[in-house]
Amino acid sequence: MITYTIHLIRHGMTQSNVSGAYVGCRTDIPLLKEGAAALKDMRRDNNYPRADLVFSSPLKRCVESAKILYPNKDIITVDDIKECDFGDFEGKTPTELDGRPDFLAWTSGKAPAPNGESSEELVKRLCLGLNKIVRIMMQQEKTSAAVLMHGGTIMMLLAACGLPQRHTAEWQCGFGQGYTIRVTPSLYQRTGAVEVVNIIPKDSEFND
Repeated sequence: MITYTIHLIRHGMTQSNVSGAYVGCRTDIPLLKEGAAALKDMRRDNNYPRADLVFSSPLKRCVESAKILYPNKDIITVDDIKECDFGDFEGKTPTELDGRPDFLAWTSGKAPAPNGESSEELVKRLCLGLNKIVRIMMQQEKTSAAVLMHGGTIMMLLAACGLPQRHTAEWQCGFGQGYTIRVTPSLYQRTGAVEVVNIIPKDSEFND
């Protein structure tokens, strides 16, 4: 049976990562020069997995990262895998929001950010994005792909459909790092689940 191997990789460092501000899909910021340089070093020093196709969130920080890690590939952008919409919290730091009841409700999981996207809406969108990627792979008869995403979206997607099952925070990854998933059509069509089989860029086996 044909299976599909997809490498979910987090983009490089941006200014918002340094400042700690919540920057989602509303703000299209580029990589820092230091972030781009670090990715180039990682590409030189590590054996990133091969990929027949390269997909990316449409936001600059992911597209730029895709071009650095896979310089000889065309980039296919998928709108549904972009970062969360943080609504009224966009561009603000936790310190700036500290003490606000709506911020406390959001961080405790009781409500979405005002005028933003709920966790349920985000997960539904990310799953649609993954479906599009798998469908394109099937249509083009390709069995491997790299997907440049955001750290938060990788965590949310794998917490929703990744095996072994883990809490969201357990799927954290650093800049230029991520996870390899295996999509087995029979399992995926029946349950929506994917198997997490390795970490990136390390070549060690993933342990559940």
